[in-house]
Amino acid sequence: MSCWMPGCPALSMCQGLAALPITCLERAKDLKTRLGILLHKPELGHRIGTSSKLQLGSRWRDSSREVLEWRESFDQLLKSKSGVTAFHTFLKTEFSEENLDFWLACEDFKKTRSKTKLASKANRIFEEFVQSEAPREVNIDHETREITRKNLSGATSACFNEAQAKTRTLMEKDSYPRFLKSASYQDMTKQATSCGMSKRSHT
Repeated sequence: MSCWMPGCPALSMCQGLAALPITCLERAKDLKTRLGILLHKPELGHRIGTSSKLQLGSRWRDSSREVLEWRESFDQLLKSKSGVTAFHTFLKTEFSEENLDFWLACEDFKKTRSKTKLASKANRIFEEFVQSEAPREVNIDHETREITRKNLSGATSACFNEAQAKTRTLMEKDSYPRFLKSASYQDMTKQATSCGMSKRSHT
């Protein structure tokens, strides 16, 4: 973003940023970059309008706050688009991203209104994630697998509820705590916290 580049004529217009210490700006920039990469929407180097430049300070504060909220609860993480993406990236390192992919597929499935599409989507999700020896089989017990199989005969938006709940619990109790302790997330929270402390000390 050109706003923080040395010699930028627009720098004087960034009133919100000017009030922040350089170290905070550097941390915020790095944090924003990380989130941008996770979301596959890198923003560095893009030209933006003056009005957008004036909002950068608040955007960075929002990003920092969002990162810190992920540790409050698993629900907070799942509510955040960038949080879900960061968690998915972490799960890939553990080769267990199919659990989150299944959960997300179920969330999308629930929004389906067409009965015809509901049935076809249900079969596709079951074949990909639930059935025994599925390409991306999730870790659920045999009983839940069979209940889900029977639900397919009269597919409704709730036919994966039990399997989805089991997978969610597994992620919350197992993967989520490890994500919070991961080096990547710890680094992001340190940057977000440091920026917040620096900002408060200069107000």
